[in-house]
Amino acid sequence: MTISYNWLCDYLPVQPSPEELSVILTRIGLEVESLEKFETVKGSLEGLVIGEVLTVAKHPNADKLSVTTVNVGGDTPLHIVCGAPNVAAGQKVVVAPIGATIYPASGEPLTMKKAKIRGEESEGMICAEDEIGLGSSHAGIMVLDSALQPGTPAREVFSLVQDWVYEIGLTPNRMDAMSHIGVARDVCAYLNNVEGSARYQVQLPAVKELPKADTPLPITVTVENTAACPRYAGISITGVQTGPSPDWLRNKLAAIGVRPINNIVDITNFILHETGQPLHAFDADQIAGNKVIVKNLPAGTPFITLDEKERKLDAADLMICNGNGEGMCIAGVFGGLHSGVTDATHNIFLESACFSGGGIRATSFRHGLRTDAATRFEKGVDISNTVFVLQRAAALICELAGGRIASDIIDVYPQPKPKVEVKSTWAYIKKLSGKDYSEDKISNILSWLGFEILERTAEFLRVSVPYSKTDISIPADLVEEVMRIDGLDNVEIPAQVRITPSITAKPDQENIREKVAGYLSDNGFYEIFTNSITNSKYFSPEVLERTVKMINNLSADLDVMRPSMLETGLESIAHNLNRRNENLLFFEFGKTYATTGVGQYQETQHLSLYLTGAKRPESWLYKAAPVDFYFLKGYVGNVLARLNITNLQWAELETAGLDAAWQIKAGNKALVTLGAVSAAKLKQFDIKQAVWFADFNWESVLAALPKKDTFYSEIPKFPAVRRDLALVLDKQVRFADVEAAAKTVKAPLLQHINLFDVFESEKLGANKRSYAVSFTFLDTQKTLTDKEIDTVMDKLIKAFETQLQAQIRK
Repeated sequence: MTISYNWLCDYLPVQPSPEELSVILTRIGLEVESLEKFETVKGSLEGLVIGEVLTVAKHPNADKLSVTTVNVGGDTPLHIVCGAPNVAAGQKVVVAPIGATIYPASGEPLTMKKAKIRGEESEGMICAEDEIGLGSSHAGIMVLDSALQPGTPAREVFSLVQDWVYEIGLTPNRMDAMSHIGVARDVCAYLNNVEGSARYQVQLPAVKELPKADTPLPITVTVENTAACPRYAGISITGVQTGPSPDWLRNKLAAIGVRPINNIVDITNFILHETGQPLHAFDADQIAGNKVIVKNLPAGTPFITLDEKERKLDAADLMICNGNGEGMCIAGVFGGLHSGVTDATHNIFLESACFSGGGIRATSFRHGLRTDAATRFEKGVDISNTVFVLQRAAALICELAGGRIASDIIDVYPQPKPKVEVKSTWAYIKKLSGKDYSEDKISNILSWLGFEILERTAEFLRVSVPYSKTDISIPADLVEEVMRIDGLDNVEIPAQVRITPSITAKPDQENIREKVAGYLSDNGFYEIFTNSITNSKYFSPEVLERTVKMINNLSADLDVMRPSMLETGLESIAHNLNRRNENLLFFEFGKTYATTGVGQYQETQHLSLYLTGAKRPESWLYKAAPVDFYFLKGYVGNVLARLNITNLQWAELETAGLDAAWQIKAGNKALVTLGAVSAAKLKQFDIKQAVWFADFNWESVLAALPKKDTFYSEIPKFPAVRRDLALVLDKQVRFADVEAAAKTVKAPLLQHINLFDVFESEKLGANKRSYAVSFTFLDTQKTLTDKEIDTVMDKLIKAFETQLQAQIRK
């Protein structure tokens, strides 16, 4: 939310400094995120003065230059070299003397220094309008009113505006502060609380008597959907002359970043940011039948909006229609192309209405139209302010655009909205706030904010909530209002804090996640966060059958909740590869989504690894080697090892999107799927290098964690013993089969099995290969003997020969 200091002070009975006001706003919960200076002209002509040209002579060394003397109000005239063709004696001009800084309309700022130009000294510059940011003309120097006095500061002559602009980090519930008057109301309440008085009141703008038109222009209003539009007001204004707004209005809008357009549009924008109430102006001559009908149109009805795009309406979209039932405006969201105000408009119908927040929000997202008006309506506007705002805007249109009122105010308000009532005990306010406020302070603060005290006893307080505070509904909301205005930094910090220690269930999921993330980042991985909403074109029809589809998708490319982590990660990889960042190690914690029917949805938590490019950068010592399956397998295994998950089973797997995929299980639960991303999937993202992917089912990983704590033990004092075997096996026998056969031998002394060499040769026989396997033995209680080790090795050899038909190479 952007607030102008000058604009805000229009409604305040006092004028604190910009810095003081910044502190006040932050204290009352309107946190100031930035405070920046605004100037209608950069530099505000600081240091520039009015000068009188006394003499003009031809430069002795340049045909297009003149040597002038200029009186700037000092003891002696300035000697200035000027290149303008229109400089003449007797002119009043803008002078930038030595030391002044000018800010051209284009280009960098320039500070004046004493200089020699073709041999003649120059003590400044006589300025053209583009040289000081006042315009774009460079035809010659500016020639001013002859009545001006030399030495007058230039900023006084041109009435430049300086302002301070606050960027407020507004919380979503604070609709009442989405306007300058709303912020002023909070500031006045704060000042009253500081002084303990009620003398600070918001200075509301007065509405002058409106001039009447000679010829009436009656327009009738019918509201068919009163649930979506509980109040609708309007007025006809004729004789309007559309044109530029006056400087004061243009400056106020420009200060908060709103581009001035014309006087009618600027007035509606001004009222929006002054009061928080959106308005809409129709070209009255385009309203067929002089009737305005607020209703819903059939689904699929085409409607062309102001941006010249045709949109298909939904049956739930509320529309402002003409007498023929044709749409003129998407209510509270966006105007239509053919009914808006143009330069040719002379008669307007001005709308001030209150629309249902939920309906406006749904329509706004449905059509991708996130306008200022929609933002206000979806949070709730002050329904009691509808007519006042209409009168205020109509008065400005009459004053600035020459309009005259051609109808009575139409106010369709069939069921006046009752005020919300909230009751709270004094004890509850003290308990929730942590501060013992006096009953009078609480009552006064609420009164200054517009609450009406309905009942006050020794135990409780009952109030009615002003219509401007649509978020207030429960006692806790009252506590927040009191704490804000009294100052959140005024809540005392107790000398002692008593808490009950929390007990975290084991395993602590956050600690586990942090542990894994730390390991991966320490090993060169970068964590990514991708959008859980993705594009349905990435997936097959079979996958889309169980995919959660967006009803109000943000765009055509974001229409489903992701059923897989792979695709959004590949988007990130493609983004990096397109920018020549080719060696990538990514990891991501995220969710996938699925459905089996309406109301039946599943979320699954994942950890995904994405690897592509080289294992290590190329150097004189090492050649660049691409990442491969074993590189990925190592990180996957290390993650599981750090979590102390053991007894893993590996199995080959066929799955969409991956080639040569494997699945790791613990017991009957699948923990990880890993493999190379298929060529077809890479082609979808225009990726031309191999990508390796591992997907941890994080929920299964957490379920597989050991239930008992892990304890450390001292290093054994007795040595381990290693024995090696060379096993000749059929090629289809995997090392996992060797491990499985070894585990059938119940040998507590066997600590570790490792494959350290693979050999293939015709000498071994057809379809044969040799595995060189090491076996490590250890007894923590004593030194092992050869006899004990030989006994276990004999059992292992027998198991390999009988289960795997292995031949032992001698």
